[in-house]
Amino acid sequence: MKSPHLRGRYLRILTFFAGVIVRFIYWEIGLRFLGFRPLVRKTRSERFRREAVRFRALAIRMGGVMIKVGQFLSSRLDVLPPEITDTLADLQDEVPAETFEDIRRLAEKELGASLAATFDWFDAEPLAAASLGQVHRARLKVEDEAGFRDVVVKVQRPHIASIVDIDLAALRRVGNWLMRYRPIREHADVPALLREFSATVREEIDYVKEAKNAQAFFENFKDDRDVHVPRVVTSLSTLRVLTLENVLAIKITDYDAITAAGIDRGAVARKLLDTYLKQIFDDGFFHADPHPGNLFVTPLPPKKGSKKVRWQLTFVDFGMVGRVPDELRGALRETVVGVGTRDAARLIKSYKSLGFILPGADTESLEKASSIVFARFWGLSMNELKNVSMGEMHDIGHRVRDVMVEMPFQVPNDLLMLVRTVAILSGMCTGLDPNFNLWLQLEPYAKKLVAEEAGSLFDLDNILSQLGSLVTTLVALPAQASRVLTQMESGGLTIQSPQVTREVRAVARSVDRLTGGVVFAALLIGGVALSNAGNVAAGNALLGASGATLLWVLFVGRGKGRG
Repeated sequence: MKSPHLRGRYLRILTFFAGVIVRFIYWEIGLRFLGFRPLVRKTRSERFRREAVRFRALAIRMGGVMIKVGQFLSSRLDVLPPEITDTLADLQDEVPAETFEDIRRLAEKELGASLAATFDWFDAEPLAAASLGQVHRARLKVEDEAGFRDVVVKVQRPHIASIVDIDLAALRRVGNWLMRYRPIREHADVPALLREFSATVREEIDYVKEAKNAQAFFENFKDDRDVHVPRVVTSLSTLRVLTLENVLAIKITDYDAITAAGIDRGAVARKLLDTYLKQIFDDGFFHADPHPGNLFVTPLPPKKGSKKVRWQLTFVDFGMVGRVPDELRGALRETVVGVGTRDAARLIKSYKSLGFILPGADTESLEKASSIVFARFWGLSMNELKNVSMGEMHDIGHRVRDVMVEMPFQVPNDLLMLVRTVAILSGMCTGLDPNFNLWLQLEPYAKKLVAEEAGSLFDLDNILSQLGSLVTTLVALPAQASRVLTQMESGGLTIQSPQVTREVRAVARSVDRLTGGVVFAALLIGGVALSNAGNVAAGNALLGASGATLLWVLFVGRGKGRG
């Protein structure tokens, strides 16, 4: 730790989380153990909400990585209660700005020249100030080769790298504390989550990578006239300074301004979703931070002789991006097809491929719950959903929740960023158009995927591949059958069915307890016989052993093998 300021920051983070942990232990472990379970349950929701409010205040006050932590936690819908995720959902990455003198000094050091020598003018007032850097408007002395002079210059906060190191070190310490609590240890790999989070934050303070991301995004959408991506001024971009074309326009959440410009908000919502479907399923590379400050609607002048309103969807800030590998993309396509065609079985199959459901889980109940949701809610817009009775919503919600709780359900670390992005995207589309219908938007895309899938069945390469797989399977079948028979004979065959497993475990427990009972009786009879024969010491030893066996039968053996 390099300075008292950084040491103090480290201790403030540890102290805050230590307080959270102590309060949790007091309520959820201490009071429950003392018999105050009803009180613990009654106050839980409000206590969790207060903890989230406290963290939100800390994040805004400290900035740095803490705001990123809040945004990260708000995406963990799979492991955190809604009282926490909802409170942190709208935590914006906006903190007080650095002094312009500090920003000027860092920018000139990075660019190797004074701002006056580099730019025609440079606005001292920041356009936006985030936790890791801030943005200023400027104008180039000469027009860029791409044909623009107005730019925005993103400058990293001074000493932010050291602050990130300290914050992440404190979070690692907190993570080690959390892993000592078995329920957390069994349901979440905290160190792995922190590694994923740390990698994301470190990428955000590498502006060379962000410039490459912006250029890749520009290439992916260069043929789409309805999407605008800022060009990078490479000669004025370094590790800690990034200069981009100024493309700021109407914020995507400024609904009144969008309407005043004559732009159909529903069309904007549909275009937003379409661009993300392309990013995820076609490009495998997506903008992972779609908050209102990073998305704009840009009005365009009408074409000559036409009154039709023209506009573009504009993306900025490419520090946080996600990548979707080919195998993951295939599983996600299955999810879209399952939702778009209302095929619950296919949807559950995609969950397995994505790693949401652990192997061996009984998915029949989840498939039934998904079918109920499809039957009742498929095709309804948000406005229509509001008309569904709260009683019905609660009933179906509880049924789905109970299934999810009972099943070994998790969100893999490499999908967290995508899940968070989709959650934010859904809210944005609904905000733009309350009648936005996600189901109907997905349906044509799902049909397109099914058509592509059907077309590929008649592709020569695919036919040859399928024939090859079939021959391989037929050749391997005798050996596989022989191995299965051998396993059955040796008792080594494992069946992955929770229902069967539970029944087998119940039988095993009964056998264990019966065996224990026989041993108890034998030891008891032997002890009594030896005591009557005058061998008191040996008799007492057997009687003591019989007592221990009885305790095992009554308590330990009863819980053995529970899943």
